[in-house]
Amino acid sequence: MVYKTLTIAGSDSGGGAGIQADLKTFQELGVYGMSVITAVTAQNTLGVQGVYPMPVESVEEQINSIAADLSPHALKTGMLFSAEIIKKVGELVEANSWIHLVVDPVMVAKGGSRLLQEEAVEAMKEHLISRAYVMTPNIPEAEVLTGQDIRSEEDRKAAAKELYKMGAMNVVIKGGHSEDESYAVDLLFDGQEFHEFKSPRINTDHTHGTGCTFAAAITAELAKGHSVKDAIQTAKQFITAAIYNELKIGSGKGPTNHWAYKQLGVEVK
Repeated sequence: MVYKTLTIAGSDSGGGAGIQADLKTFQELGVYGMSVITAVTAQNTLGVQGVYPMPVESVEEQINSIAADLSPHALKTGMLFSAEIIKKVGELVEANSWIHLVVDPVMVAKGGSRLLQEEAVEAMKEHLISRAYVMTPNIPEAEVLTGQDIRSEEDRKAAAKELYKMGAMNVVIKGGHSEDESYAVDLLFDGQEFHEFKSPRINTDHTHGTGCTFAAAITAELAKGHSVKDAIQTAKQFITAAIYNELKIGSGKGPTNHWAYKQLGVEVK
């Protein structure tokens, strides 16, 4: 069987994040990847030089084309840019009864450039979080969405519960921005229990696209029918391999190595 996955996100001309990172991840994990482009960015490892959003009608037509012929087994959202696009994506996810939605609430690029308009945050709460099967904010994103400061593990747990109350069925608050210098610990709340996914912290600047790649790997594994916990565990292994085996390209925050997971001989199931 061919498992189909869809990414609804922005294009990264540098190839490290966004649509490009998602499609690379889908390919490496053995699923068929499709895309809906919400914005075109001009960017490289040094930063974002321009953001050019697509018309809402274009996003709608792209999704309708996929729905009519290639309905995905799982899908993810990345950079959606505006409240109008977020609202339309949420409506179409519901209209097509797409259950396995991974929401990566992309707000700011690694270099600090804002990728989500201020007014779009409320739209995300209203139209997208409530439809998320899995949500994957980093700590700064979780702070914006909940209005809570996150400094401790208890803070992270409280924020995860708050996002669950907003409607997300499973919340993963990533640990890359935590103050733990030894480990990066991702925290999952499934509505009943907390689960930790731990890996050694890797000292590198080559982390562009880590969030996109992690969420895409979860999406790929969900499409294959794996449980949320198993999907996150594989995604954790995938992104750890991608960060550890540096490509060392570009003059700034370089991309991760999307082929490292398979190159290390990890069996793709």
